[in-house]
Amino acid sequence: MTGVPASAANGSSGAQGAPASAASGALSDPESESVSVSPSVPESLPEAVAYAVSDGKPAVASETGASSEADVKPVRGGKLAAAAVNEASVWNIANLLTMLRLVLVPGFVALMLADGGYDPAWRAFAWAAFAIAMITDLFDGHIARTYDLVTDFGKIADPIADKAIMGAALICLSSLGDLPWWVTIVILGRELGITLLRFLVIRYGVIPASRGGKLKTLTQGVAVGMYVLALTGWLATLRFWVMAAAVVLTVVTGLDYVRQAIVLRRQGIAERKAALEEAEA
Repeated sequence: MTGVPASAANGSSGAQGAPASAASGALSDPESESVSVSPSVPESLPEAVAYAVSDGKPAVASETGASSEADVKPVRGGKLAAAAVNEASVWNIANLLTMLRLVLVPGFVALMLADGGYDPAWRAFAWAAFAIAMITDLFDGHIARTYDLVTDFGKIADPIADKAIMGAALICLSSLGDLPWWVTIVILGRELGITLLRFLVIRYGVIPASRGGKLKTLTQGVAVGMYVLALTGWLATLRFWVMAAAVVLTVVTGLDYVRQAIVLRRQGIAERKAALEEAEA
């Protein structure tokens, strides 16, 4: 009579249970989508050995197939290495471009106000800093979404950098008398108001960026950039009309976002009400 050794039988069941252990203890990073998976163990081995990964520490199963805390042998620097990987993910190219924009803000202000704020050479340098900030604004978000580099830092810092460079330029221009204060108030008031509105209705959904909103951002950047430069003649006239178009787009798209927020809120309330009625029925 041929029999199966108890250790082998139990080892087989332990080998079957190893993947479940590994899945429950796997380290998953939503940004890098990397998951640590334990290697499978053939059932034909007389003494099955399973591996489970938990917090960067391997656990070796006993001959009965059951792993215990006493069997866990920590790997030196396991947690430290995992933390280093997570921290390194913040220093990606998209976030570096956002940081560059933040650093450019004080530099832009210094160049803009140098020598009283009316020197054409300093204004040209200020325009270069503003242009670099606006160009990086076009690329960092696209890079983050395309290559899965979206981080919590980027979600917070990116809009701050956008508002900071545009707000600094508008306030400098108005303080120098190149741009009426009401234009600065309308543009900044709209930007801050829509940002606050997005937070208020986020429980019901996300207001997507419209084509009008993107056109508004582009027009604002071109108009403010033209005002930063010391232009004269027909170019000075042209920048006036470009800024007028930017102000109109700012107001129109702002009202459209308000409309979307109202519709989104009503839909969210209606869906919650329907769900409650269905639950009570």
